[in-house]
Amino acid sequence: MAGAVNFDRIRAEFDLPGVYPAQAVAEAVAAVDSAAAGRRDATDLAFVTIDPPGSMDLDQALLVTRTSDGFRLHYAIADVAAVVAPGGALDAETRRRGQTVYLPDGSVPLHPLELSEGSASLLPDTTRPAALWTIDVDSDGNAVSWTVERALVRSVRRFTYAEVQQSVDDAAVHPSLEPLPDLGRLRVARALDRGAIELKLPEQEVVADGDGWRVEQAPRTDVDDWNAEMSLMTGMCAAAMMIDARVGLLRTLPPPAERDVDSLRRAANALGIDWPAGTGPGALLATLDPAEPATLAMMTEATRLLRGADYVAFDGQTPEQPNHSGIGGPYAHVTAPLRRLVDRFATEICLSIASDTAVPTWVTDAMPTLPDDMRRSDSVANKVDRACVDLTESTVLAPRVGETFDAAVLRGKEGKKSAQVFVTDPPVVADCSGEPAEGTRVRVRLDTADAGARTVRFSPA
Repeated sequence: MAGAVNFDRIRAEFDLPGVYPAQAVAEAVAAVDSAAAGRRDATDLAFVTIDPPGSMDLDQALLVTRTSDGFRLHYAIADVAAVVAPGGALDAETRRRGQTVYLPDGSVPLHPLELSEGSASLLPDTTRPAALWTIDVDSDGNAVSWTVERALVRSVRRFTYAEVQQSVDDAAVHPSLEPLPDLGRLRVARALDRGAIELKLPEQEVVADGDGWRVEQAPRTDVDDWNAEMSLMTGMCAAAMMIDARVGLLRTLPPPAERDVDSLRRAANALGIDWPAGTGPGALLATLDPAEPATLAMMTEATRLLRGADYVAFDGQTPEQPNHSGIGGPYAHVTAPLRRLVDRFATEICLSIASDTAVPTWVTDAMPTLPDDMRRSDSVANKVDRACVDLTESTVLAPRVGETFDAAVLRGKEGKKSAQVFVTDPPVVADCSGEPAEGTRVRVRLDTADAGARTVRFSPA
């Protein structure tokens, strides 16, 4: 499914920043490690990175080892706070941007590439300043102790998710990751114990196809899940430190409304899915076959359980609602400072707590406005991502109006809201007229593919 698509219109529509200001670039090029004198030399630890193919903005490197009673995770995070001077042009521009925004033909980076893909990135065979987390985990997968410190680290290998998954399948995992499958599975199990909710909906991504673009269903491996669990565990440890010290920046999500859980139960009943008594929504969803149309419909309905994500800053008194219900406990963003603004500040708070020093004033002064900065940038990033997929779908499907496709009905018609279908080949999520039954497979006809409006619409064939 290929076509000529110009994403510049989306950049203009959402007023995305263009060239980085010269003064901010100059600061990035001249940046030095302001905390060099107090770093631990941890270059003897054989860190590796796991990222999508072609990634250069490498925030995280990990090393997993076995202990006598469990595991130890060494998790190195790029120490961006040590190379961005508070109050400078670079600091101001990152506050304006909020996060890296990704488009299929290139990103709008949070930091100049000289820093995010160069001097601060945890690239292989280079020594870099990092915030080094050391987390001890028991044999059941529970984090039992943790700390963070400034260190020098050196990655010995850069992997893609597919490469690590293949090594797992071949029983030839790199020594630095050998315990990851066992620890990852345990952490997934503990997440279900906490009531975490993971939605395995079809993920669409726009990829290059010769001179054009196409939409693919993004593959997800076990390694994706295990690697994500390492990041989530670190963020939960960070949140625990902040709550104990009564100062921090949390990512929160309120518990799902009872009416939404009831609605999901009704959907399960309508779809013929057995929901055993005492089973939480997350545990139920985890048992379902993601390839089944009924599962896709359930996952779509379950998105209602995860509404209301927010950021909260606190200093002196803990928030009334500190939890992230999707994760099943308190959580803080600390593992992606090259790509997300709040992580730089949250990491600095944890470093201060761990070293029993006062949180710097440049952090506490910024804390009241950071939640708004992140809400704004999250909204833009999500809208841009959806717009890119919609534009690509509508452009490349335009010549196929009138054709029929196999589809799964994700959601039935609700009042004025049209039914929603997932066409499997090519992978497209779109509205459908009529009243097809939720959770069934149907044949649909493409009625509309309007690139100008970025809309695609089907009808029952």
